[in-house]
Amino acid sequence: MEEQSKTTMDVAMKFMDAMGKGDMETMVSLMDDDMVWQNEGDKAMPWIGPWKGKKVILETFLPLFMEHFKTTKWVTEDAISSGDVAAFFGQMKGITLKSNKETTEFTFALRVRVANGKIVLWNWLEDSYAVSQAFNNNKK
Repeated sequence: MEEQSKTTMDVAMKFMDAMGKGDMETMVSLMDDDMVWQNEGDKAMPWIGPWKGKKVILETFLPLFMEHFKTTKWVTEDAISSGDVAAFFGQMKGITLKSNKETTEFTFALRVRVANGKIVLWNWLEDSYAVSQAFNNNKK
């Protein structure tokens, strides 16, 4: 179990590092063909999922997300892993490109499941209220 936990954390960290650098080749190499990218929130935001399958994630989700949101802060404060699951907790900010409005800082949690060295689940949990407020250009 300890070796599996280490492998899970290594794969998840490598994926996050590649995402931060815009290294699509590494990201793609770490995605299972049946990967699920799960994120909840205001359905008015076009990138809200779930998104199922590497092809859909790459061809639909990521372009929509990049068209509508730019991350300006992403700091992981805690990271743990057990078996095939890793969890990350931290703080984020971003700009919703539709309204050109920056979100307030909000917390995130991320659950990543790894099988056979590939990511099969990327379950993103955030304060989607803060993101929705900025996306919809609300004054709150």
